[in-house]
Amino acid sequence: MHLEAIKAVRLSASHLHFYNALSVQEPHREIALNRLPVVTSDQPMKRREFLTTSLVASAAAATTSFAQTTGEKSDMNREFYELRIYQLRQGPMLSRFDKFYRDVAVPAWNRAGVSAVGVFDVMIGPDQPAKYVLLPFASWDAMNAAREKFESDKAVLESEFANLPPTDPGYIRKQSSVLLAFKSVPKLEIPAQTKEKKPRLFELRTYEAHSRRANKKKVEMFDVGETDIFRRTGLQPVFFGEGLVGTNLPSLTYMLVFDDMATRDKNWGTFVNHPDWKKLSTTPGYTNAEILTNITSVFLRPTGYSQV
Repeated sequence: MHLEAIKAVRLSASHLHFYNALSVQEPHREIALNRLPVVTSDQPMKRREFLTTSLVASAAAATTSFAQTTGEKSDMNREFYELRIYQLRQGPMLSRFDKFYRDVAVPAWNRAGVSAVGVFDVMIGPDQPAKYVLLPFASWDAMNAAREKFESDKAVLESEFANLPPTDPGYIRKQSSVLLAFKSVPKLEIPAQTKEKKPRLFELRTYEAHSRRANKKKVEMFDVGETDIFRRTGLQPVFFGEGLVGTNLPSLTYMLVFDDMATRDKNWGTFVNHPDWKKLSTTPGYTNAEILTNITSVFLRPTGYSQV
């Protein structure tokens, strides 16, 4: 099955969940802090529900290995990402989640072959409190294999978090999406601030389009020049991914890292005024009016145990 078929996969139980939240003015256009491409489930977590990534399982059942269905060498080197959002409740639920992910889940994902697990708190964004979890995988097959290893990990199975009763769930809702890395940024890039254990701010942005063709055009725009302009103006990528499974498709999502909000504002200002960006953004076929319908943004802070 080809990539286009993978994108068509949906979970039958999923539904659209729209946030109504703060809107701010950003460089490309108005950004509403209200929507992300996700698969949602409104049911409270049952016993060991957190072990089951139904998103990946359903998609895997409907597809063969991505690596076996494409002949492009560049595609073979592109990572897959699962982006999870856990909606929590103020109180003990927060500390219990952190304890589980810090002491059990992150080490278990590492044992399953995930080299760097990102765990983030929402600084500015919808439905707080929430935790964002970023899981990078070398391939589609690696994603499925890692999930199976995680689910059977002894430490995970025996953890308190895995055995919570329905009356006291580990989280209110878990949302998940799967993305394929861009050719221009084929792998997750660990920030220098992470390696140096310095404070850092992450901006997670999602661009939606009216059609797959338009979304492909925006991905192409990043690959042929926009990503390079990002780097030259201080907009440092962590990952770029095209949405494969989730809601609000077609879309793409990427993450940038900054030292702080002041640096972020300064670097975005440099970018929007750069002559190369002005030329690229006015090129026929690459204008916002032709290929974008909505842009959303969420600001995140890493937890103390995040590996990103």
